[in-house]
Amino acid sequence: MKSSRYISVVGCHAEGEVGDVIVGGVRDVPAKTMKEKLLFFKENHEDLRHLLLHEPRGRLEMSAVLILAPCDPRADAGFVVMASGDWSPMSGSNTICTTTVMLETGMIPMKEPVTEVLFDTAAGLVKAEARCEQGACKSVTLNNVPAFVYGLDLPVEVPGVGTVKVDIAFGGRWYLFVDASSLGLRTSAEHAERLIDLGNRVKAAASEIHTPVHPESPEFSGIDNVGITEPLEHVDGEKIARQAMVIKPGRLDRSPCGTGSSARLAILHARGLLDVGEKIQFQSMIGTRFICSIRGVTKVGEKDAVLPTVEGRGWITGYKQIVLDPSDPFQTGYRLN
Repeated sequence: MKSSRYISVVGCHAEGEVGDVIVGGVRDVPAKTMKEKLLFFKENHEDLRHLLLHEPRGRLEMSAVLILAPCDPRADAGFVVMASGDWSPMSGSNTICTTTVMLETGMIPMKEPVTEVLFDTAAGLVKAEARCEQGACKSVTLNNVPAFVYGLDLPVEVPGVGTVKVDIAFGGRWYLFVDASSLGLRTSAEHAERLIDLGNRVKAAASEIHTPVHPESPEFSGIDNVGITEPLEHVDGEKIARQAMVIKPGRLDRSPCGTGSSARLAILHARGLLDVGEKIQFQSMIGTRFICSIRGVTKVGEKDAVLPTVEGRGWITGYKQIVLDPSDPFQTGYRLN
């Protein structure tokens, strides 16, 4: 068979969220910053994202990470994230997948008990600390980019629902958060379709009146995803928060969502519900968890911001070669939903 594309991929998931890692077959591009690389791929290689994430080679409920040479000399590697709806400047679950793959395949030497990896991302420099044992990456802790609040208790009129109050914050992407009870739901699997539907409706209504813009990176603007949340619980002295993350174009994150959890940390801190150094467990729709905390505070422009830390686990699921036959009628795949 003659192939017009041949791409090497290591399959991986972080707490249930698929983040396949591209390790060969895609050329790097010259740029001064990782943000420039992201924008170049976004403008010139949408066909690559569609090829990998659309059917029949991919599916809606997954992402792919492209490992690239870093632009920041301090970094060990760089990457850009291809999500189902667009290109993402940062992703916590995908960073966990990338760290796990690079260490367990020997792309970066593994050091036990802890290996530190610095990643150059479009959102900024991110440090990953992998806990390693007997050649395996047992968990990954991320020092994410600063997270900050755009607004709290913002009233939004949602057709068919009424007025609900939302919070908007940045954690590597822009997130809107709404309490599940205000939508008449719980963040449980039996409500999955309604969570997606109502999450998208709230986002659409809020986007008509709110366009958050990152003060230092104006390219990162507009609400990306929606977090539907349950109130904090206290169990055996531990803070636990359940959340369903509706990721564009309209699907549920299987993990608790790293950038979404980072944004929620900023909200909880702004409300006085979480102190610096205090841990909280965010739980996903399928019961997986990220252990998160605030390692410090800072400023982003004029905004008060927190420094989020996110810990989770990743597992390699397979090794595959993506090929594209020139006669295949679906050169960039297809999507029904």
